[in-house]
Amino acid sequence: MTDEELLRRIAGGGHEAMEELLRRRGPLLRYVIGGILADARDREECYNDVCLLLWQRAGTFRPERGSAAPWLTTVARNAAVDRRNALGKREELPLTESAHGVPSPEEELLRREEAARLREALAGLESWERSLFYRKYYYLQTTAQMALEMGCTERAVEGRLYRLRHKLRKLLGGEGK
Repeated sequence: MTDEELLRRIAGGGHEAMEELLRRRGPLLRYVIGGILADARDREECYNDVCLLLWQRAGTFRPERGSAAPWLTTVARNAAVDRRNALGKREELPLTESAHGVPSPEEELLRREEAARLREALAGLESWERSLFYRKYYYLQTTAQMALEMGCTERAVEGRLYRLRHKLRKLLGGEGK
């Protein structure tokens, strides 16, 4: 049974499907959360929050928009970032909303256009480059954690990230053409 089928069953109230999904994808969800939250209690509480969110939002998954794994990691990542922000442990996230907390239609259109350009640029990268991008900028892994998992030095990871940023700038039409 696929993750997509499990989500469909969860949306219908299938407890067994939820157990199977967590057995299968629980380690991935914990991995995503662990890259964002340092405290073990915060990670465990966030994982529980993610489980509840998956139970509540399984019906919102749309397979025509993509596979289940990215959707699941997005739910986990957003929950972890929300928890971290609520705890006041990081204030570095850029503000993309207007003064009233809601993006204007123009801001939303620009955000969607930028996201589409970024997706297109990422599709043009090699798989290891995409993996590096997602580890650093999506899963918010530290350079040290990436180096350990990739079996190389932190300096090597920093060099790869530097070259990746330069390549993405070119692909997105920024400086350094």
